Amino acid sequence: MFQAMHILSCSFTLLLFTEICTLPLVEETMMNRCGLLTVNKEPVPLKSIEVELEVRDHVATVVSTLNYENKEDKPVEAVFVFPLPGDAAVCHFSAKLGQTQIVAEVKEKQEAREEYDDALSSGQQAFLLEESQQSPDIFSLSVGSLPPGESASIRLEYVTELAVQADDGLRFSLPAVLNPRYQPQGSEVSSVQVTSVPASLVPYSLSLSARVSSARPVSKVESSCSLDPLQYLNTDQTQATIKLSAGHKFDRDVELLIYYKDAHQPTAVVEAGQASAKQGSLMGDPVVMVSLYPEFPQSVMSTVASRGEFVFLLDRSGSMTSLLTNSKQEKTRISSARDTLLLLLKSLPMGCYFNIYSFGSRFERIFPKSVEYSQQTMEEALKKVEEMDANLGGTEILMPLRHIYSQPCIPNQPRQLFVFTDGEVGNTKEVVDLVKKHSGSHRCFSFGIGEGASSALINGLAKEGGGHAQFITGTDRMQPKVMQSLRFALQPAVVDVSVTWDLPKGVSVTALSPPITALFQGQRSLIYAQLTGQSSEAAEGSVTVKYSLAGHPSQNQLNFSLKPAEDTGSTVHRLAARTLIRSLEMEEREKREEKDGVKKKVVELSVQSGVSSSFTAFIAVNKTGGEAIQGPLLRRNIPTVSMYLCAKLGSPMTMSCAAPARVRGPRGCTGDLPRLRGEGYSLEQQLGSQRKSLRHFHMSPDDNWVVQPPLSPGEYSVEQPLGSPRKSRYSDMSLDDDGATASQSPQDPLLQLVSLQKASGCWQLDPALAAALGKTSEEVEKSKPALVNNEEWATILALIWLHGFKMDAKEEWELLAMKAVSWLRAQNALRVTDCVDAGNALLGSSVQKDALGL
Repeated sequence: MFQAMHILSCSFTLLLFTEICTLPLVEETMMNRCGLLTVNKEPVPLKSIEVELEVRDHVATVVSTLNYENKEDKPVEAVFVFPLPGDAAVCHFSAKLGQTQIVAEVKEKQEAREEYDDALSSGQQAFLLEESQQSPDIFSLSVGSLPPGESASIRLEYVTELAVQADDGLRFSLPAVLNPRYQPQGSEVSSVQVTSVPASLVPYSLSLSARVSSARPVSKVESSCSLDPLQYLNTDQTQATIKLSAGHKFDRDVELLIYYKDAHQPTAVVEAGQASAKQGSLMGDPVVMVSLYPEFPQSVMSTVASRGEFVFLLDRSGSMTSLLTNSKQEKTRISSARDTLLLLLKSLPMGCYFNIYSFGSRFERIFPKSVEYSQQTMEEALKKVEEMDANLGGTEILMPLRHIYSQPCIPNQPRQLFVFTDGEVGNTKEVVDLVKKHSGSHRCFSFGIGEGASSALINGLAKEGGGHAQFITGTDRMQPKVMQSLRFALQPAVVDVSVTWDLPKGVSVTALSPPITALFQGQRSLIYAQLTGQSSEAAEGSVTVKYSLAGHPSQNQLNFSLKPAEDTGSTVHRLAARTLIRSLEMEEREKREEKDGVKKKVVELSVQSGVSSSFTAFIAVNKTGGEAIQGPLLRRNIPTVSMYLCAKLGSPMTMSCAAPARVRGPRGCTGDLPRLRGEGYSLEQQLGSQRKSLRHFHMSPDDNWVVQPPLSPGEYSVEQPLGSPRKSRYSDMSLDDDGATASQSPQDPLLQLVSLQKASGCWQLDPALAAALGKTSEEVEKSKPALVNNEEWATILALIWLHGFKMDAKEEWELLAMKAVSWLRAQNALRVTDCVDAGNALLGSSVQKDALGL
């Protein structure tokens, strides 16, 4: 926890944050004036980041080298708060000073902090890397006592699993964006807060090269960033290299999508234990990593459930006004979420129940409780959705979650929760723990919207809620990913999952992964286990996952060799240790009486495996000979990219320094915040002989202020545009800067057609449908075959248009089309063949009747 004393000593962080980092509308002149300096004209010692990525099948090893140089005439302490994947296992940290290499050790966090403090007090160089107590996807790196003119290279290594995407690609993300995390009212100040700048002001460069290898050919690698051509290293194309193109701007998360041929093959990798580790310990014994891809019967996959309670939870905090992509022509996060809710509501099955919650500093719900899905309730909900804006302030996600869980479940209607958020919350672990507590009563599907969404939050919600996580970044469209999750939600829930092992005599197994709670068609399930005992290298074992699906027992089995794989190093052990550490950390938060005992287990496992945890830190001290570094240290906070630079305006907000609470006498980091309109006060405290002052401010939930660039030195303009919609719903009209009506912007033709569908699945024959099809009412009426019902004709026309002109978006409309086909079958529609022929002639298409499912 950050103590008030330390917050006072670091007003430089706050000055940098408020004067540069909260400027969503930074003018080009401001950017040019700042250059590579902070607002106090203080140099940033981090010069470049070099990333080497090695991908083997679905596991990635990432080595980042951070190059520092102190160009000042006094020693500095550089503090860098940055994001990592939430499920990463950080396993190596070292520093190189000239020819001296210092490898860090993992120690209990408080012990590591004290050693770091003692080293700096003694004039030694020291390096500290620690994980945030609140969220495992944020780390703080302190580089202490870097003498004038000296350079240092910091090497950071972690391993992580790659998530499987809807199109079978494996997703690797190198987080670059770290948006400020909202602290709920009444909560403790986060131990890690963020110093951020606009992307164009990031004063260090990034380079990335990747090597990909697999037992199966690498078919392609795609990215949201510009890449050099893929280079194959062998004739069978199982090894390849790729790198970011020169001149890459560090303005977004770097995402790679890696595609293998026949990727969905179950595998098992056995990794030998370390010879130096004690036998019987996790690191001393072999560990097996099993990847399973369940295959469900086609009879189950061809049908969708007609029951369920679907609860949609939408983030309406101020940051949802940000653009979904880097293009100014693209939709905002909130407008894309509204379009997605339209598709979801049209795709729900008749007979289900639903409700829509939205939240910011407070929360709202459309209905007092979930209602049955009908034409009337669907229309009422859509009307409210069209009025939704990102105007509810901060990100108080706990309040609506608690209210949802307080509502009794509807008998025979399994609850499915869909959470849409940009993931900028500070109390990640508290939110994930709440979802886990209620995991037996629902499934949770989560969606991280935009750059900088917390992977720890989004993945944690889905993992503990037995659902599926999706990230919408770059040029991704939200709708296809969300509709894939809806298809998962409409699949029967897998129950009674069990894992059994069949191993040779003398070999026993200890599960390291938590019990499997969710299985989805084609989605990977990972299992880690420790193998104890002796067996011949030729011995084989098997693992079987049994479960019940739609009332029928099913199972998937995998046979594997116990012979350890070559060249895996300790990757599997570290991933297994990370998995066990995360489980124990959650257990520690649940068991109050046994907290100390569980924490001790985490620390021991973390130290033994060399993998980071929330209770440990990496510490490296340069104990080589040399003169002690003299003089007060200047603190330099390294900024990260923020795509939404107003933190979470419209809510009480505390901004604090990033490093652990430490006081080492005069540090030279002084400065006052410019006073902003709103509630504010000053704090003062005597620290040694130096007086530190800090102005702390917060903003009321109704005042979504934005700080504009300085008009002149020391002058600020405070406006209130965030909560004010600049465009009307569904692109009807927009307002220019004077508030006058601007020209209408065209609505997405697909959404226009979808918006006309009835809850039952049919369309009505009316002028609106004709316009959506690009025809006149007379043309549509004249083409209708005799004796055909108007609604049947309209529905067949809509289906032909979808299949004829929107096949590239089939994932988005497939479910609502299935509902339309079911409606037509229930009507015993006449002259279907004639209708299809007439529809093709009218629309200029050539869709076959069978393709429509009729």
